[in-house]
Amino acid sequence: MTLPVLSNDMSEAELDRMVEKANAASAFLKAISHEGRLMILCHLVSGEKSVTELEELLSARQAAVSQQLSRLRLEGLVLPRREGKTIYYRLADDKPRKMLECVYDLFCGDDD
Repeated sequence: MTLPVLSNDMSEAELDRMVEKANAASAFLKAISHEGRLMILCHLVSGEKSVTELEELLSARQAAVSQQLSRLRLEGLVLPRREGKTIYYRLADDKPRKMLECVYDLFCGDDD
């Protein structure tokens, strides 16, 4: 993958596309910048979880977990599924998994 390079000879359409992509990346990074949201995504990598399961895994109150799930849902990172009174969440696509792998490599990999 080659990173884009800003240059004076870029067309207005190319520049607009780059700004659009930068806005999307910024929104994504803001969504995952909260420790609670990041931990929710980490737990969902292994599969779908109910809100109750996430509360227990995070040792957090239901209101706090629901608030963070709402933000992740708004950003399109998780998808809900209702089964009776229970709501389950899963990753919406592979983007959060790829991001978590990158974060792991940067902050949890070997310190060599």
